[in-house]
Amino acid sequence: MKTLKYGLAVALLGSASHAFAQYNVDALRFSQSQPAGTARTLGLGGASAALGGDYGSVAVNPAGLGMFQRSEFTFSPGFSSINTDGRAFGTTTADSRSNLNVASLGLVFTNRRTDDDTNPWRAGSFAIGLTRVADYNQSLRYKGRPELSQDIFQRLSEDQGAELDELAYNTYLTDDTGPGTRRFISDPFNDTGNLDQAETVRTTGAQTQFDLAYGSSYMDKLYIGGGIGIVSSRYTSESILTASDSQPVNNNPGTSFGSLTLRNTLDTKGTGINARVGVIYKPIEAVRIGASVQTPTYYQFNESYTTALNATFDKPIKVDGQTYTSASSSMDVPFSYSLATPFRATGGVAVVVGKYGFVSGDVEFVDYSNARLSNYNDQRNFGPDNDAIKDLYGSAVNLRAGAELRLDAFRVRAGYAHYGSPYQSSATDQSRTYYTGGVGMRQKNFFLDLAGAYTTGTRLYSPYFLNSAANTPVVTADSKRFTTTITTGFMF
Repeated sequence: MKTLKYGLAVALLGSASHAFAQYNVDALRFSQSQPAGTARTLGLGGASAALGGDYGSVAVNPAGLGMFQRSEFTFSPGFSSINTDGRAFGTTTADSRSNLNVASLGLVFTNRRTDDDTNPWRAGSFAIGLTRVADYNQSLRYKGRPELSQDIFQRLSEDQGAELDELAYNTYLTDDTGPGTRRFISDPFNDTGNLDQAETVRTTGAQTQFDLAYGSSYMDKLYIGGGIGIVSSRYTSESILTASDSQPVNNNPGTSFGSLTLRNTLDTKGTGINARVGVIYKPIEAVRIGASVQTPTYYQFNESYTTALNATFDKPIKVDGQTYTSASSSMDVPFSYSLATPFRATGGVAVVVGKYGFVSGDVEFVDYSNARLSNYNDQRNFGPDNDAIKDLYGSAVNLRAGAELRLDAFRVRAGYAHYGSPYQSSATDQSRTYYTGGVGMRQKNFFLDLAGAYTTGTRLYSPYFLNSAANTPVVTADSKRFTTTITTGFMF
């Protein structure tokens, strides 16, 4: 049995237990989405459920393929820049990162009947391509001094003594007690006061959906479509957490502890599949009403988790006759699991104002509490994780609205989207807001669109978890992301 000799060491190691806890966080991450598609769709805030005629609608409502008049190819590269303020322990620390990406790539083959053909099925289009539906790139930093007293260290010893990590033991931060035996390490560890703590968390990756979809037109009034999506997910996280004794050893001669550095690396890869069907109906020429549903995405994930701890000592310590000024330990944990994300239902209305443009709006419903984790190799009982999903998460309504103004061959667009918080209750609003705009130019066989999207949101992050929730630190991450997307399209 291991007994804590230095309380905060194991508190910090709470984050090293990813392979054995907190999978409800992963279920939420891979269930969330964002406005996606071509620059035209993004410039409209993603409001495409009732529009059609653009590859960007494939990921939301494939019935929009029935509105295509000609075949086309589109390519949409993008650039994102994100700034994040980490607020913890009374301080705010800024960080940023940027990345290039492919927002979408699509090829649509359209077959439309001539005007003298009396068949009511007027047109059909088959689409193949990919869309980036989620972006995980972010960099977060924070620093400060947790307000933990020596009394709390003692309670940590009592609460968590039976759950200590091998890393702390192998770096001589914990003690081993067995029947009739006891290894004493360095009693002066208990004299260490509050520590200066800092962490950098960098995440990369995205969800990219490969679509095969078909949409058709019945009398140019009713449009029906369906599609299959194969989703590739990649999420990588690297965190480097440090804690150091801010008091010089000469001013605190009883303290041996100097610092610790905990490095965690998580690499998760997964593939999933989903399906969606949708309709668009035009009761009159100026009004379009659309609706679609998407099944859960059924994923299989493989992850590799590596954690390493290094400890340094201001004064050498002795263990079994050996003297140490530092110690290190690491471990590698592979793991696999399955995930079913919630289903989605979307409805939308678009109003076309003659040749001058249109306005469009979407409402999307998703219940994050319906996500489910499971095994496919009996490595873990996911019952507690699924209970946590039910207890923490709830339903959310995502709103999207956009408008386009047509000026001869030119287009001007603006949009807004609000993605509701996935939590049942939270003292901090964790919804996301998107402000978008764009311009475009249309020629006979060519079009060019440019869109910009400004996103704001807040999330809460706990670097480690204590048995007492009141003592668990919470970092507030306020992010601001600006994304630019260019779409080049050719019609044939």
